[in-house]
Amino acid sequence: MNILKFGGTSVGTPERMRGIAELISQGKNQIVVLSAVSGTTNSLVEICSALQQKDKEEAVALVTALEAKYEKFISELISPSAHYEEASELVAAYLNGVKSYANREMTLFVERSILAQGELISTGIFLQYLKSIGLKPVMISALDFMRTDDSGEPDHNFISDNLTFELSKHPKKDLFITQGYICRNAFGEIDNLKRGGSDYSASLIGAAIDADEIQIWTDIDGMHNNDPRFVDKTEPIKNLSFKEAAELAYFGAKILHPASIRPAEEKNIPVWLKNTIVPTAHGTLIHGDASVPGFRAVAAKDGITAIKIRSGRMLMAYGFLRSVFEVFERYKTPIDMITTSEVAVSVTIDELTNLDGIIQELEQYATVEVDQNQTIICVVGDFQQGGVGYASTVFTALKNIPIRMISHGGSHHNISVLISSDSKKEALQDLNKGVFNL
Repeated sequence: MNILKFGGTSVGTPERMRGIAELISQGKNQIVVLSAVSGTTNSLVEICSALQQKDKEEAVALVTALEAKYEKFISELISPSAHYEEASELVAAYLNGVKSYANREMTLFVERSILAQGELISTGIFLQYLKSIGLKPVMISALDFMRTDDSGEPDHNFISDNLTFELSKHPKKDLFITQGYICRNAFGEIDNLKRGGSDYSASLIGAAIDADEIQIWTDIDGMHNNDPRFVDKTEPIKNLSFKEAAELAYFGAKILHPASIRPAEEKNIPVWLKNTIVPTAHGTLIHGDASVPGFRAVAAKDGITAIKIRSGRMLMAYGFLRSVFEVFERYKTPIDMITTSEVAVSVTIDELTNLDGIIQELEQYATVEVDQNQTIICVVGDFQQGGVGYASTVFTALKNIPIRMISHGGSHHNISVLISSDSKKEALQDLNKGVFNL
């Protein structure tokens, strides 16, 4: 069984949706995972915002605008038929449900229920379109098998058992449609996977049934060796190891969320990153045997804040670092990079919700300096133990860039530096020349 995930832009227009249908019609034994049609989730967020502000008229107006969008979408996608009528009635039912929330108290449960409608609508429309062109897909609702546990993490045993059960109901079928992103929580309430969204769904589904491969279809031809928004000459990467892909995803490669790598890696299931616009392009294949010595790619993660904690009590002392990390743990704030000296430790974070509280606690026993508007530049590859020249190549390329922090040695797949965000574009371009000679 192959898992094929298509993102919002891949289902964003009737033409794109027809293209997806053509792609999947050429295969067998597939579970197709869809995101919401591009722009829908933003509209649903605006509706939730209006309801939170108790602006019922605005909320209803936004739903009405969404109804008109989908009416046009369906009329361009499906010829007048019973399938056209079913798609229209389905959208009307879901959006009427959203309208009904205007008369209820806005709660977290209501918000999550509203946000789930995007995926339910896109899969419903796609199902009817496939039927209208003669295919025989089966809908399996993610709400029947995708669940998180008490800590908000995927309940792998539940997912595997219930997905297997849903598939077993249709032993003679080989094309299934389901939703990405949405799930139920441990209490049975509608919820979502948050991190990684539909990519995460596809990877969890693949791991649950030991799929042959997982395909993530977007509108670009795989991961590139640098950010094409800031660098003119970049190249798609044909092969990556799971660890290299995870590093790139975590440190800024937008095509894939880092959480999406782990389930596939644990089951050693290859992950293809493919382009719906140019489906014949090779894309990027992520698998366990892809690692070769040398540089693979550069990524940048913005919105970073550096915190320097300096204290004479740290000198020749034990337990100081534990005290520092416990502060971040109490505020549930993850750390990206860390460097230490005899009397200071510097860390970076990208979650600033509790920054003031963190600083206040740290200042009880240390001097604290905070630098915002920082960027982590991550150079990824296989820098094997005993290999020479890798760090020198990176820092020679960055010789004109002021560097705030350096992280190297925690993994032989990553050399990271922290710089001012104002220097990001120049740094990416210098690395492209100095590392990849492009």
